[in-house]
Amino acid sequence: MRLTREKSLLLIVDLQAGLLPVIEHGDQAVTEAAWLGGMAGELEVPVWVTEQYPEGLGGSEERLLEALPAHRLWHKVHFDAHAEPAFAEAMAAGDRRQVVLCGTEAHICVMQTGLGLLEAGYEVYWLVEACASRRAGEARLAKERMVQAGAVPVSADMVAYEWLHRCDDVRFKQAHRHFLRERSARPLVFTA
Repeated sequence: MRLTREKSLLLIVDLQAGLLPVIEHGDQAVTEAAWLGGMAGELEVPVWVTEQYPEGLGGSEERLLEALPAHRLWHKVHFDAHAEPAFAEAMAAGDRRQVVLCGTEAHICVMQTGLGLLEAGYEVYWLVEACASRRAGEARLAKERMVQAGAVPVSADMVAYEWLHRCDDVRFKQAHRHFLRERSARPLVFTA
């Protein structure tokens, strides 16, 4: 299962300002999701963002939103975003069958959304360094469960280079100039 930008969608689940202060590696999750979201924008891959109970948890982290040139925002009450009828209908109406999934909390909303997408027949790619929970052990357990259910663990670099596909394309040169160079300076902790 190789990712292609024509079939992919980046889904960022509940990286909300009110929740992030208690999330282990929450800052890294935002950084990685924002970086891949910017790359997605360069490559015309749709980015969807969900928010759970924004009245209490606040809206999406501002740094994330600033990095996303365009995104579709979904408010939800179900932990599984795919259980929201309008969300499921919009997914079904599109041609994006590969979902790169990340966010918080990995063991609750991200995992349940991933399970819902798998049950509906989508390919799910678990963006390991951008899935986080209050306790890192919960994020690791969620990843293990998702892999057993059929999700594929990936890193942001894996996704970006599969979307780019080749180095002689003008998009590669633009992405390299704007996004890829900054990657080497950031240490990563694989939280999940």
